[in-house]
Amino acid sequence: MLTIEQLNQFGANTDEGIARCAGSEALYLRLVKMIPAETNFDNLKNAIEANDLDEAFAAAHALKGVLGNLSLTPMFDKCVEITELLRSRTQMDYTPLLNELLSMKDTLTAMCSE
Repeated sequence: MLTIEQLNQFGANTDEGIARCAGSEALYLRLVKMIPAETNFDNLKNAIEANDLDEAFAAAHALKGVLGNLSLTPMFDKCVEITELLRSRTQMDYTPLLNELLSMKDTLTAMCSE
């Protein structure tokens, strides 16, 4: 069962996230548990693999918003880094950054399914 303590150890700013959920810890946890199913992770991965920087930017920007609103700070920070590189259409190998983000997603997924 996902707990606020686990999310704090993960690096989330749960106080801020709960405040954005009108003070409802239950709502916050329910929304965080939806993150593993977020389709923009796959959209980002597929777009990067296809070297479609416009589509990758759209997916990264959408993820940045979701992760930021839930104050999932480590994931948000990585997504900001990716988003800003994509915004400037930087030609580079995004795989290491993407793998870091997906690794954090895997960690969160494991926490949600315990």
